[in-house]
Amino acid sequence: MNLRLGSKFRRRSAVFLLAGAMAVALSLVPEPGLGQEKPAKKKGPRAALVSVDKVRAEKVSQTIPVIGRLVSRRSGVIAARVAGPVARMRADVGDRLKKGDVVAVLVRERLRWVGERRAAEVASFKARLAAREAELVMKDQEMHRLEQLRKNKSAAHRASKFDSMGQEVAMLKAEVAEASARLKQAEAEARLAQINLNYTTIRAPFPGVVTQRHTDVGAYVNVGQAVVSMIDDSVLEIEADVPVKRIGGLNPGTDVSVRINGQSLTAKVRAVVPQENPQTRTRAVRFAANLEALKGRLAGNQSVTVAVPITAGEEVISVHKDAILKRRGSDMVFVVTKGAAQPRNIKIGDAVGGRFVVRDGLKVGEAVVVRGNERLFPGQPVRF
Repeated sequence: MNLRLGSKFRRRSAVFLLAGAMAVALSLVPEPGLGQEKPAKKKGPRAALVSVDKVRAEKVSQTIPVIGRLVSRRSGVIAARVAGPVARMRADVGDRLKKGDVVAVLVRERLRWVGERRAAEVASFKARLAAREAELVMKDQEMHRLEQLRKNKSAAHRASKFDSMGQEVAMLKAEVAEASARLKQAEAEARLAQINLNYTTIRAPFPGVVTQRHTDVGAYVNVGQAVVSMIDDSVLEIEADVPVKRIGGLNPGTDVSVRINGQSLTAKVRAVVPQENPQTRTRAVRFAANLEALKGRLAGNQSVTVAVPITAGEEVISVHKDAILKRRGSDMVFVVTKGAAQPRNIKIGDAVGGRFVVRDGLKVGEAVVVRGNERLFPGQPVRF
């Protein structure tokens, strides 16, 4: 009896526990329309905070510095014109000479006696010529008498003698011409001997300063051998090796700015040498400038800074340097269009201050991002 009552009690307890669990579960289910949130809307990309700058057109005259040097239009080696030993040296390194000043003197004795011999030959040929001319005068007189006898049909006239006299006159004229030619030859050789004698005194061909001595007393110099080197520092000009791509703006007469010894001067292009250096791809350009104010403080090969013009005051389109990004070897910028940043590849040229010349890809007035552009992605909204 007790066993039956216990089993019934356990069955009823299980029923009550199951009913309670179902009631709790039903109470947790929300009623339709109550306590439910609406699904969230999908958010767009967040607007980036940026700074922009406009593409603008401006007139620029940009220059680049090129290191040049001072060169003299008159400089070089003073050489011997005749061979001989050096008797005296009259110039030393650093001496300032005038045109015609004596640099060195060679031994003169041998050339002096050569000149004397040539002068004697001239005198000898003059005497020969005079004798031949006198003999020709005599033969001409005889020929004149024979012609008179012939005209008068005199019995003393002999045709054979007349013809012989004519041949003698012709021969004497030839001898006179030969003597005259020999005299001229002797006179020329005497003049050359005198010139060589004068060349034993070596003189400065232009004013300047001696920069080097190549020989000394007692040394034997041949024709064309260097004696001293000189430079004329009164005719200095500027030479600069300019890159080929910058030559276009340099024409004869173009004004450029140069800086020498801390002073700025204006120079003009004198010549563009049509010879290109294949290693540096540069050409030599000569500039003329008035250097009188700096006279006495200048020297050959002294450094000079030349401001070579890149552009000749032309109008160009420029973009701020901070707007340019390097992506895969190309230059690009973010252009703001309808509130969003759009990437665009461009081609840039030379730098103009804090900007770059735009060759292609942008128009005047377009806004480009200059700050915050490193983290932008295409189409991202921006705020300023």
